[in-house]
Amino acid sequence: MLKSIVVGAAGRMGNRVIDVISATDGIELIGAVENKDHPALGRDAGEIAGLGISNVEIRDDLGAVVHLGDVIIDFTDPAASLDNLKIAAEGGKPVVIGSTGFSAEEMAEVKRLSKNTKCVLAPNMSVGVNLMFKVIADVARVLGDDYDIEIIEAHHRFKKDSPSGTAVKIGQIIAETLKRNLDAVGVYGRKGIVGERTDREIGIHAVRAGDIVGEHTVVFGGLGERLEITHRAHSRDGFARGAVKAAKWIVNQPDGLYDMQDVLGLK
Repeated sequence: MLKSIVVGAAGRMGNRVIDVISATDGIELIGAVENKDHPALGRDAGEIAGLGISNVEIRDDLGAVVHLGDVIIDFTDPAASLDNLKIAAEGGKPVVIGSTGFSAEEMAEVKRLSKNTKCVLAPNMSVGVNLMFKVIADVARVLGDDYDIEIIEAHHRFKKDSPSGTAVKIGQIIAETLKRNLDAVGVYGRKGIVGERTDREIGIHAVRAGDIVGEHTVVFGGLGERLEITHRAHSRDGFARGAVKAAKWIVNQPDGLYDMQDVLGLK
């Protein structure tokens, strides 16, 4: 039985991950961690997730429980995830990270730390979104530079980073496919007299409203026709199932940094 530790256990994603773990064969919850000021500290993780008593207390220190687990699942924020990855690397524990909003410097540190442990890091753990990543690369390759590309994402009002990590990943995939540099051609929203759209720009636009779980649309706009590819998440369960799938997969891999494309065999 694979023993898992969930960090961010009382959060929106942490709750769903714990629920999926409870319903998945071959994996169990052995530890739960939250930040030092969280009101859920000391409470039962299963109870917080709405599953009843699990006899797993929510703690405030991953280092105090890391030795108990076989794999760590982290849905926090970039700074906390980096701290947790350091603890995982020191303990030789595999880790799955679903946090988004990493800077270039933080990603460099993730890559460095992953040399000493096994890490899956993905902006989106959904199977459907990762299939979308593959499809849009194929579409961009066929359509080439003859179609304008716009990316629209929508999330709940509480999301802190913008645009979403998934939207940025979509932009990076398309830019790489078309041999463009997203840092140079990415346009994040438009306002005022900005002039005609250039041929090489990739537009990325963010919507924040209510309790939208997550929606991503890629528009390939040509003269006389438009192709749109959309993924809509109806709940967070798809992300949670992907994270648990990644946790079961990563424990059998060599040290290094992976993403959900690796987990799903889409590369």
